Amino acid sequence: MPIGSSGCSRIARASPLGVWCGINAHRLEWLQQDPQTRYRQDGVIAIDNPLIDHDGTLIEDASWFWDHADKRHLIAHDYRFANDVNPSGKHYPLDFRRFRKNEQCDADRPFKDQTERTKELIDWVAAEDIPGDFTFDRSVTNAPMMNPIHAKQRRSIGDVNANRVMVVNGVETKVSAWVKTLTPLVRTTFPAAGHTQWYFTTSVRLPRVNHPVRVLVLWSSEKADEPRTILVTNRTHWEAHRILKVSKRRWSGTETFHRDGKQHLGMGDCQLRDGMGQTRHMDLVTLASTALMRQMKHDRALDWAHTRLMTIGESCCTIARETLGKTLVWAIEQAQHGMSRSDIKRQFALP
Repeated sequence: MPIGSSGCSRIARASPLGVWCGINAHRLEWLQQDPQTRYRQDGVIAIDNPLIDHDGTLIEDASWFWDHADKRHLIAHDYRFANDVNPSGKHYPLDFRRFRKNEQCDADRPFKDQTERTKELIDWVAAEDIPGDFTFDRSVTNAPMMNPIHAKQRRSIGDVNANRVMVVNGVETKVSAWVKTLTPLVRTTFPAAGHTQWYFTTSVRLPRVNHPVRVLVLWSSEKADEPRTILVTNRTHWEAHRILKVSKRRWSGTETFHRDGKQHLGMGDCQLRDGMGQTRHMDLVTLASTALMRQMKHDRALDWAHTRLMTIGESCCTIARETLGKTLVWAIEQAQHGMSRSDIKRQFALP
């Protein structure tokens, strides 16, 4: 059920910054009590930048952005989120930053580009000593991001643009041109989720990245012309299936949270013009998401939900179906025992 906008507005305006920092720290501490949401060395720290669209043009920090998914411009807030993904499949946001365009900044709020905002999150995760492998999309796969992560002795995996330049065997070339030289003869396979995955992997160099990386090229079939995705990691000794396994978990920690937040938790419903109010509203969304994720005991919405659940949306649908099913069974049983139609409707307070 979405958080009420009027209630959020009152709470968001009245709550000082220090109180919310304490709540977030307590939220993360509370999650450590459950093995399925506890920090793990084999966990994943997923970095993503969702656009949260709004209707109003006077909301602080909101501006026009290009939405690559919908292929259109929209009025939105541009966020950077760091999410923790447990090997159990449970996931939750750790912290976030909101981007401001240069023209929206002043002396009190200096401009910070997306790289600086993302580095703030990475530095915060490291300072809090939160373990896990960093995963991110192609917008973060660059030297200013990869070098600090490697310097902190943390593992990272990211997508790569096909027009990116890299150095293979001492020769500088574009990724797209190099991939075309990888004929089916050099491609190898490994089983993945019930199908055969075709791949090629080797160690290369990226310009201005001060350490070698392993590149993994994935195709949908043996003779596919274009790769399905291209990944790089600073762990040059990792095998292909491990790189792919860690990378896939980024989706769990980013797309599912944003989808649940928008569809079920009112992530984009706040229309406060004040930037602090917008921030507190997002804090409430992360708090609600955390509470619901923790409630999904053993990957189930409740003890009586019989299917494996990994998102809040799946939980809502499953609980609704099971509630409707039990209600229908009860009504049929009462009718078979002689209860009239009007009495059954009266039990549900129906006209």
